[in-house]
Amino acid sequence: MTPAAKKTASSTAKNDPNADVAELSYEAARDELLDVVRRLESGTESLEGSLALWERGEALAKRCETWLDGARQRIDEATGSAAE
Repeated sequence: MTPAAKKTASSTAKNDPNADVAELSYEAARDELLDVVRRLESGTESLEGSLALWERGEALAKRCETWLDGARQRIDEATGSAAE
């Protein structure tokens, strides 16, 4: 990665606290999402904390969906269902 690309990636990560979600495995994203839901349901977070958790949960849910869509596509391709 070039120094300019590293700087851009670094500033993006600083601006987006959920940028790391894109690197998570399905299992890691799912487990963290379950923890986010548990924390939100407990009602002990501040409003600002709840909003940050909600945003994190949305990013984690999207990551899980991306993984599942990819798995579904691979299964369809392997079984020939994609051609139908």
